[in-house]
Amino acid sequence: MRRTAVLVGLAGVLAAAGARRPVLRRWPSSIVQAAPCLPASELPGVLMAVQAAVGGLAAVRGGRLGPLANLAAVAALAGLRGDADRSALALADAVGGPEPGPAPGRPVAGRAARKRYLRLADVAYGDDPAQRLDVWARPDLDLSGRAPVLVQVHGGGWTGGSRVTSGSPLMAHLAEHGWVCVTVDYRLGPDHRWPAQIVDVKSAIAWVKDNIAAHGGDPAFVTISGGSAGGHLASLAALTPNDPVFQPGFTDADTTLAAAVPLYGVHDFSIDEHGLHHTVEKSLTGTRFADDPDTWRAASPLHRAGPDAPPFLVIHGSADTIVSVNQSRRFVHRLREVSTQLVGFAELPHAQHSFDEFPTARTGHTVRAVHRFLAGVHAHRLSAVGVG
Repeated sequence: MRRTAVLVGLAGVLAAAGARRPVLRRWPSSIVQAAPCLPASELPGVLMAVQAAVGGLAAVRGGRLGPLANLAAVAALAGLRGDADRSALALADAVGGPEPGPAPGRPVAGRAARKRYLRLADVAYGDDPAQRLDVWARPDLDLSGRAPVLVQVHGGGWTGGSRVTSGSPLMAHLAEHGWVCVTVDYRLGPDHRWPAQIVDVKSAIAWVKDNIAAHGGDPAFVTISGGSAGGHLASLAALTPNDPVFQPGFTDADTTLAAAVPLYGVHDFSIDEHGLHHTVEKSLTGTRFADDPDTWRAASPLHRAGPDAPPFLVIHGSADTIVSVNQSRRFVHRLREVSTQLVGFAELPHAQHSFDEFPTARTGHTVRAVHRFLAGVHAHRLSAVGVG
């Protein structure tokens, strides 16, 4: 028990230190860094309780070094407990105001969210088995109404991930507030090379525009979100409306989007950060950047930003070891240079990659901020057309 307590304490100290200042930032070793740091940054209170319990048990059994190590871990983790509130402030700055009233409880997520809000499952929007989507909404949503719509794109390095496990806290929150959410799968690399992934996302958007009214959604107000690779595809889709190169066989379809919210997304393939070039080359394009720079840049949202970009809210964790926060910093800088629309940016302190898949206080602040941002865009759109 004494040795176990020491090891647990040391692990806690290292996890807290890595959550603040990650050392391993290049794929695939960055996974080793992210694994302990994600729970440390998102659930510090839980880990503190574990450390205290282990230290107390070791002390009862006469140990000294173990309890000291556990106490050190508790102290190291304690400094992370305020990050949820600090994230709320960063999000408030990005969306132009704090949360109204006291913050409610943690968001619904996972199976509970899917059971509560899933209305239509495994809908084909194309012929390939991977081209499937689900529709989420409140069971009492007025199907004759004009509810705003969100398309959710999963991450997974363009080679994995699933609509079933992605984005449930955000979709549950929006669905509860009267939105229709559509979560999509797409063909994955390396079996399917670029641009199959963005073609599928565009095809799913076209399906939404053609069919969502039957499920209570407004085809005139469709937004998009996604994390990691999904953030990349969401941003690119928003910045390339009706691009015929990405719409083979459906060039006449409308794929314009009203707003985009990428989370910890990849926005610039031209700069190799955290092992990005190796991942893109092997998993996505099948070409090297040096040999095919035009394709890589055309696939990069940063290089597609222009004055017609829709409103953006970009969210990224400062301690992300999988996708560098610099990807979002540069993207936001470029958007603010060229776009005539609102560009919000929230850099969340010590947040790790995929932080929002945990139904934590920080995730709660995040989904509510995203809702405020999108609701503001929606209200502005309704006002512009004389509705409201």
